[in-house]
Amino acid sequence: MINKLSTGRILSIDAFRGITILVMIFVNSVAGVHGIPSWMQHAHADEDRMTFVDVVFPAFLFIVGMSIPFAINSRLNKGDSFWQLQKHILWRTLGLLVLGVFMVNTDELNPAATGMSMGVWALLFYGSVILVWNVYKFEQPWISWCLKGIGAVILIVLAVIYRGGEDGAHYLTPQWWGILGLIGWAYLYACIIYQLFKGNHNAIFFMIAVCIGYYILCRQPFIQNSEWSLLASQGGNAAHTAIVLCGMLLTLFYFDEDLGLTGSRLVSRVAGFCTVLLIAGAWLRPAYKLSKIQATPSWCLYCAAICVAVFSLLYFLIDVKHFNRWTSFFKPAGSNPLLTYILPDIVYFGMMALGLSLPAVLQEGVPGIIWCMCFAVAMLFVVKGLNKLHIRLQL
Repeated sequence: MINKLSTGRILSIDAFRGITILVMIFVNSVAGVHGIPSWMQHAHADEDRMTFVDVVFPAFLFIVGMSIPFAINSRLNKGDSFWQLQKHILWRTLGLLVLGVFMVNTDELNPAATGMSMGVWALLFYGSVILVWNVYKFEQPWISWCLKGIGAVILIVLAVIYRGGEDGAHYLTPQWWGILGLIGWAYLYACIIYQLFKGNHNAIFFMIAVCIGYYILCRQPFIQNSEWSLLASQGGNAAHTAIVLCGMLLTLFYFDEDLGLTGSRLVSRVAGFCTVLLIAGAWLRPAYKLSKIQATPSWCLYCAAICVAVFSLLYFLIDVKHFNRWTSFFKPAGSNPLLTYILPDIVYFGMMALGLSLPAVLQEGVPGIIWCMCFAVAMLFVVKGLNKLHIRLQL
């Protein structure tokens, strides 16, 4: 064990994850609605501002950081060796990178050059994802491995036949890693840092500053225009890693029994951490502005501070005051986040393959916003049903 953490499921973390997924489905859906206010859209790259939409992705990163200490210590407690743990971390990272690359390339698919419509190709991709990463309950392990093997073969075939771009000359490439891929890189770096410093909270706080400093260094002209430009390309990943480490540090504040933070000591430590994040973000904003697209330090620090505040409120309500019956609505999505994440895309591409589309009235203004709200809630109910059918994805 690296840290002596509280045992059992932490309802507030599950609720935070479920709420984030619900909001994610809504903002992804509403992005296709015309005539929505600017505060419901991502800020542009050249703007010095952010909206609540720009906090959804960092909230995912933050929750990944909160989960890492529990996940690593759980595997060590079950008897994993050092190398078994590293294999697990690398496999999860690879899975996130592969999924990210496939999802990014889907919208660029050229049906004529690929020999398959975008809707069919995407449905085969998501179907193979379910085959490969589903948690099977068969008594005979060979059935599970056969299904995983079929899914892997389909993924390889889809990658080989893929052609993208208007001229159909582009192959499946990581033009960028996609949301899942970016989470994968940040997850990998955070796991390395957590193990390297043996879960020491002071060292993790220091590494948050190092990650922010690395981003700032990478933005300097003498780095971007030198032979070190490849290292400079990792500046965004460093910024994302800083958010993951903020989540990790909050987990240690709340749940590391060796730290023993309770009562006023816990409140002052968490409040102090949140204040430091806000002050640092405000201090760096004039130089690097507030931008999700550019993953600027101020955006990272402000979003991390928001996540600290939101989780602290949830923890107080759910784990301290035991006002938690309402969390059961979010539990299915919180326990099956990957399936919940890809489910809206499956619906979207399923409609595309069938030649269906939403009525125009649901693609504009207030009716469109209301529809996206209903759709997000419906997806959580669908995931609940899929959970009962033992369809649960795990990287």
